This record gives sequence, structure tokens and C-alpha cells, in this order.
Amino acid sequence: MDRLDSMRLFIRIAELGSFSAAARQLNVARSVVTRQLVALEKHLGITLLARSTRQLSLTSAGSAYLEKCREILQLVELAEANAIEDEQSPRGHIRITLPFSFGIHPLMPMFGEFMNVHPEISLELEFSDQRVNLIEGGFDLAIRISDRLNPSDVARKIGKSREVIVAASRYLEKNGRPNHPSELTHYECFGYLLATRSSWAFVVDGVLQWFPIHGRLQATSGDALLTAAISGLGITNAPMFMADQAIRAGKLEILLPEFPTSELGIYAIYPSNRYIPHRVSVLVDYLAQQIKLIESRCVAVATW
Repeated sequence: MDRLDSMRLFIRIAELGSFSAAARQLNVARSVVTRQLVALEKHLGITLLARSTRQLSLTSAGSAYLEKCREILQLVELAEANAIEDEQSPRGHIRITLPFSFGIHPLMPMFGEFMNVHPEISLELEFSDQRVNLIEGGFDLAIRISDRLNPSDVARKIGKSREVIVAASRYLEKNGRPNHPSELTHYECFGYLLATRSSWAFVVDGVLQWFPIHGRLQATSGDALLTAAISGLGITNAPMFMADQAIRAGKLEILLPEFPTSELGIYAIYPSNRYIPHRVSVLVDYLAQQIKLIESRCVAVATW
């Protein structure tokens, strides 16, 4: 086995804490992973991992070797990245986890344009609104929209998302228009199951306040809720990047524009604070640039 591959395998086992998990991620038999780790320990003449029936744990020598492996592989990646940068031709595979609606609507066209510009980069996209462990999942990058990050997240803010309250004209003609967030309790308001379902936040008199809402429809899909609103079933709270086309087409109206909703950050999250591959940096820079253009367009729509 190649020395660098041995180091990468050892790091994978140490980070996942399991031969089986490493084998699943590498798509090889557990016996292959075990055999290669044993060969590495024999080559070094030390025990890297203490085995028990319940768990693996690093020995003191293993902990020291793990840090050195990370440093060495980081230098290797840096050298390769520098060579690629010199040729102005980033290449390689990027595995990304990203939310359904944001991933499908504004990001997919961006990914297509990016791949046209960088034909030697391939993308693997996993759509999920749930947070995942990037290391365990073998991801190079996550794109997430949130009002807060975990303390352990290694992230770069690449944009912001403002939500808008929208409904179809036919629903409003039948039920009237709310003039204040406190009046929403009298309307059918669709809740997003993965967020706060019983109240929405608005800035009133310079203070962020929560107002109760209720409705007979709830879903884990923002697209489904937006479609329901367009159909005239009620009011929903949607990210501007999702609602802007329907607003432009006259299918939806923005409600309560004088009471801003809370702002969410759009983040690129990395699996660690170690060296970020050049291909990933190039992609994140491109997404940040394109998202800024979308933000400008959405602001124009919101101020009509």
C-alpha cells in the first residue's frame, strides 16, 4: 500500500472511530481496512490503535502520528493545489450536501455554469435539509441557510436570505389583508416542519418579536408550501430566492413589508479547519459571487 494512502486510511479510521465505518465510506470490505492498518503498524513498529470489543482508541503514539499525518497530507494537498493554480485549471471531485429548495432553485443553474467553466471538476450533490456530519459522510462541503452556527462549524458566510410573507391575490380578496403581524393568527398560515411552526418572527419598532400563527397545512418542503400559497390556500413564509419569480409573475403578493422578518445567513461549511482544497475554494468563491447577484435582484423585487 502507498505510504500516503496508508496515512489517509489511518486518519479516516481515527476520525470515524471504526474499521466498519471506514470500510463503508471507502466501499471496501472491513477485512481490507483491518489488514492495511495492521500492515502500517507493522511497518512503523508501533501500535496506533488500541482495540477492544466495543471501541477503538488512539494510543499515545497513534495520537502523535495522527497529527503528523495530517500535517504531511496538508502539505501534499497544498503542493498539488499550487501546481494546479499555476496551470489555472482546478480539477477533482467535490462531494456536497445542500438543502433541497435552495439547492434546486438558485444553486443548480450555478453548478451547471461552474462545470462548464471548469470541465475537470466533477460534483456529487446530496440534497437534505438535515444537518449531517461532514467527516462521517465523506463530504467536502455543506451549503446551509441558518440564523446560527454550531460553535464547532468551520464556515464562511457567502450570502444572506431574507424571508417574505406571501399569499395569492384570490386568498386575500376573500379573507382580507393583515395589517400587523399580530393579525396573522386569524389566517391560514402554512408552517415549515423543520423550523419553528407555531410562530413567525418580525422586527416591530426595532425589536425582533415572535407572533403566533396556525394553519391546517405543514410540510418539510418549502416548495410545497409555496405551491399551496399560489393555489390560494393561505399565507406562507418563504425565502425571497424561492418566491421572487412568483411575485414577479403576479402569482403572489408580499404582505407586511413594513415589518421585516429575521435575516438568515447562507454558509459554506467545511469538514475541518485544515487546508481547503483549491477546487473547493474556487467553487465557494464562485457561489458567493453569484449569490450576491441574486440578493440584488431579490432586493429589487421586495421594494416594488
